[in-house]
Amino acid sequence: MKPDSFAAVMATGIVSIAAVDHGFRAISDVLIVLAAVALPVLIAAAAIAWRRESWDLTNLDVSLRLCTYIAACAVVGARLAEHRVVLWILAGMALQGWLSLAPVVARRMWRDRGAGLRDRAHGGWELASVATSGLAIVMADLNIVFLAMLFWAIAIGVYVVMTGLIVWRAVHDPAAPELVQPHIWILMGGAAIATLAGDHIHKAGLEAVWPVTVVTWFVATVWIPLLIYVTVQRFRRRLELPPRLWWAAVFPLGMYSAATYATAVEIGWRWLTMVSLVFFWIAFAAWMLTALHALLRFRRVRSR
Repeated sequence: MKPDSFAAVMATGIVSIAAVDHGFRAISDVLIVLAAVALPVLIAAAAIAWRRESWDLTNLDVSLRLCTYIAACAVVGARLAEHRVVLWILAGMALQGWLSLAPVVARRMWRDRGAGLRDRAHGGWELASVATSGLAIVMADLNIVFLAMLFWAIAIGVYVVMTGLIVWRAVHDPAAPELVQPHIWILMGGAAIATLAGDHIHKAGLEAVWPVTVVTWFVATVWIPLLIYVTVQRFRRRLELPPRLWWAAVFPLGMYSAATYATAVEIGWRWLTMVSLVFFWIAFAAWMLTALHALLRFRRVRSR
């Protein structure tokens, strides 16, 4: 059990949302059941691991990876938003996690500012923005528009800061191995979930936000060719990675599908629904492959 193991729930929940967007209700229902069952199991496993291994929250690689817990609660809550009690509970859990982690992350980043942050930055750090955008989504679904706007603004600000650090490191040390790991796709996923958050805020009654959602969707789209290139380079190096890291790539693919569908509906670009559908199938195929990889790896470990 690692702090970022909740990425599996994030990925499963967002692919479920993308499936229901395109009318694949059976696929969506199966996925959300898996996500809803996995979430409390992982919470219990994380509590045991935290106590046994004494996770250090002042370590950015621990605290930022734990942001997957916040995002997982938010994504599952958004998918089950019609069940208001469930939404309130999951939104409360996500908010509690954010209030616990955000001050720790902010203090540590201020303390290590400058080159100290640059030399450690990688795509996984965008999880701070993803988690905050997730909070904006569930707050908008609860019609708490002020908090939704607040978290959305913070999420975009955090995304700009983290992206700046990652780009700075890429320019300074382009050979850094962390820059070709699957979580680099969260550079796209962070912008995509900000787009989806803006859509939920728009639906909550604040129509003036739609131009910003177009910009964030465009940013997410621009990242895709570069991230494909980086992924090809990673395969050329033939680096063996645990399945939990691949979940961080599945989530952005599903999120881009959901964000593109929301953009198509919001601004009337209907042709984008086909783009969203294509990315749904890519995300679903990636989910299946990653789940199969995880099961085979688990079986190998158990057989030793």
